[in-house]
This record gives sequence, C-alpha cells and structure tokens, in this order.
Amino acid sequence: MTENLFDAIHARGGDARERVLLEQPDGRAYRFGEALAFSARLASRLNRLGVRPGDRIAVQAEKCAEAVLLYLACLRAGAVYVPLNTDYTAPELCFFVDDAEPALVVCPDGDDVPLAEVARHAATRVETLGTGRDGTLLAAIDSESPLQPAVAAGPDT
Repeated sequence: MTENLFDAIHARGGDARERVLLEQPDGRAYRFGEALAFSARLASRLNRLGVRPGDRIAVQAEKCAEAVLLYLACLRAGAVYVPLNTDYTAPELCFFVDDAEPALVVCPDGDDVPLAEVARHAATRVETLGTGRDGTLLAAIDSESPLQPAVAAGPDT
C-alpha cells in the first residue's frame, strides 16, 4: 500500500460502496463503488495510451468530478498528475510542459486551447476532458477493462 488518496478511498470504499463520494452542483454523483470502477477503467485507458508508472500527465481541467477521477486513475496507474491552472498563459504553459516533459497532456476540448497547441509543439499526445463525462479521454471509457490492482508507488514516483 502506498498510502495515497486512492488507497484511502479504496480502503473506505469496501464498506461504503453505495455512499456518495463526489457530487456535482448539477446533481450528478459518483458513489464510492462507481468511482473505484471508473478510475480503474480510466487507469487502463491511460495504459493503452502509453502512460507507464512514473510518467507525468499534465492536466488543465475545469473543477469537476471527472478531473478528480483522473487524479485517482493516475495514482492507480503509478503516473504523476501535474495540475495546471486554467488561467496560465501560453508562455507559462510552455515552461511547465518543457519542465515536466509529460507523456500525456489532458486539456479542455476546443479550438482555442493554448495548452493543446503547446503540447502539439512539444510533440506530446493530447487528450481532452470535459465536465460531463465527455472529451476524447473518456470517449470509450465504458468499454475499457479495469486496471487491477493499482500500481504500487513509492515516495519518489
């Protein structure tokens, strides 16, 4: 056990699978069991995209349940979640992408997304994430096989 947030939720999820873990202002909710299953499928998707333990995933996303579940999936896959503020400018994003050298960049969908352009310039794969189970990252998430068990990670990963 790595004693990260995923481990704490996983440990709690066994006796609380039907309790709400995440609830959106619009009423959408993820129960512990749903969140664990969703993050397992998302971790598998990350693996299929070539993300390996220790790889960094730069994420610029609106505050939503899916962004939290992506964080949990990163923990499950042994990847490092690199959060990027949605107000960063293109030069700031260039700095972070150049410094982190992410294996994957996740950003909102749209034609005018500076992070997507920065990532393409750095030859980094780009996936999108919306606030309602949409975007390219989640397009086929329901057909993914869950990643089991979570990758054990130490303090340096």
